[in-house]
Amino acid sequence: MPAPDGRHVVAVLALPEVVGFDLQIPPQVFGSAERDGAPLYDVRVCGLEPGAVRSTAGFSLLLDHGPEALVAADTVIVPGTHYVPARRDGVLPRELHAALDAVPDGVRWMSICTGAFVLAAAGRLDGRKVTTHWARADDLRRLHPHLDVDESVLFVDDGDVATSAGLAAGLDLSLHVLRRDHGTEVANAVARHLVVAPWRDGGQAQFIDHPLPAAAAEGATSAVRTWALEHLDADLDVAGLAARASMSVRTFTRRFRAETGTSPHAWLVAQRVARARRLLEGSDLPVDRVATAAGLGTAASLRAHLADDVGLSPLAYRRRFRRA
Repeated sequence: MPAPDGRHVVAVLALPEVVGFDLQIPPQVFGSAERDGAPLYDVRVCGLEPGAVRSTAGFSLLLDHGPEALVAADTVIVPGTHYVPARRDGVLPRELHAALDAVPDGVRWMSICTGAFVLAAAGRLDGRKVTTHWARADDLRRLHPHLDVDESVLFVDDGDVATSAGLAAGLDLSLHVLRRDHGTEVANAVARHLVVAPWRDGGQAQFIDHPLPAAAAEGATSAVRTWALEHLDADLDVAGLAARASMSVRTFTRRFRAETGTSPHAWLVAQRVARARRLLEGSDLPVDRVATAAGLGTAASLRAHLADDVGLSPLAYRRRFRRA
């Protein structure tokens, strides 16, 4: 049944063997979201029937809800799973198909990691660009060749359907959706509670073949990046950042890329656009002043960068994401 207090109902469908890490993400993110002390979501973890469901981590979970939770949902999330019919054969048994078909129109569908196999087998991803764990992308293509699978991104938000890459990328997608629903302030509060980064762009690479560098040694770029984040409105360039790090431009650029996966210039632009987005959401500053405060120079520059990033003008972005 719908939440009696009008909260947005999130149904999390656990199919055996469910990935325990993935399963915990929606209750943690959406279950922690509140405004003025009032919870914003009613999160219900469900299965094809109430009772125990096996996880991939060697334990079982006792579910309070069966498929009736799907019918009451405003958002349905399928976390990663080893569910054999979907993962091996690309199909769903009749009982599960019926349960998903009973979900009302207009519901938002989300998957974390290999949960995309279930949504694909249910026909919910037809004609969509999607993602999943990079190591399982070829399997998804083989089973569903009509899908546009992009394993190079953390998540894909296609409005009423959203899919994430593996494991921790489910946090990025969930925080992104929370931010879209209720704005930056709420999402950042949840991120602080969970002690995770509040925002990673969905288009960021999964860094499949780029392991993290060893612990920062003397001369690493982290201190310069911290300083740059505090001075985004200044006239920053790669040569100046390299000088602050006491490195040549070539050495600084090489180390910066090794530590962040991107170039200093691209990183600066991304941080400035991120600051502009936060200012558009959380302040009443005119667009030209937002551009200046974010270090993007002019309103025209902000419009161009924001269009490249999210496909919206500053005013359209503010209207969409601003919350009273």
